[in-house]
Amino acid sequence: MRTNKRINRFIYISVVMVVLGLCGSGVPLFSQEILTASQFFDQMSERYEFIQDYEADITITQPDSVLTGVIYYKNPNRIRINFTEPEDQVIVSDGSLLTVYLPEQSVTLNQRLSGSDSDAQGLRLFRQGYSIAYKETPGYVPLEADSREQVIKLNLVWKNTDEGFRQIEMSVGENGFIRRLSGITKDYDEIQIDLENLKTNQNIPEARFDYESPSSSYVIDNFIFPDE
Repeated sequence: MRTNKRINRFIYISVVMVVLGLCGSGVPLFSQEILTASQFFDQMSERYEFIQDYEADITITQPDSVLTGVIYYKNPNRIRINFTEPEDQVIVSDGSLLTVYLPEQSVTLNQRLSGSDSDAQGLRLFRQGYSIAYKETPGYVPLEADSREQVIKLNLVWKNTDEGFRQIEMSVGENGFIRRLSGITKDYDEIQIDLENLKTNQNIPEARFDYESPSSSYVIDNFIFPDE
């Protein structure tokens, strides 16, 4: 039962990674004009189109574990996370196939994807599926209590139960990058994704997103959409 619940969390994490792309422009997002939350979100979507690739340190905090690693992204829709904790764990997508390798269970999860040609499309899909408002204020607030790091927080609330997360809090740093995503899943699990030390346009080779899991692992195909 615990294994199934953990796999479900990885489903949510994987989908968020592939859909969002989790990147920014490196260009300040704000002018002197005060934007509504919807305008701010749409502006972010437009800026995402200019990122070719990035890498960053990633931390994923779950109710019963904390995962760490390095994330690589390449436009369009290629993503890979090499985990250091748990060691050898991998989430990777070449744009058409999503693979999650769980070494502790010796399980490989595969899912064919209907890809999008635009990185920004993921955020637009969130725009359609969620109502968007500022969490507290249009201005900067501390990332967390007693933190000196300043962010703008958006609050996304699902419009229907088809979405994977009931609510997502998106924290955007002063440099215009998404710094943190905090989500509440359908099962009321809380998952937090932190990105730090982000570097854009690193000319990451496409071969970085080729991956073959160990042949000894148990393979489950179409783990998100089992009827396909």
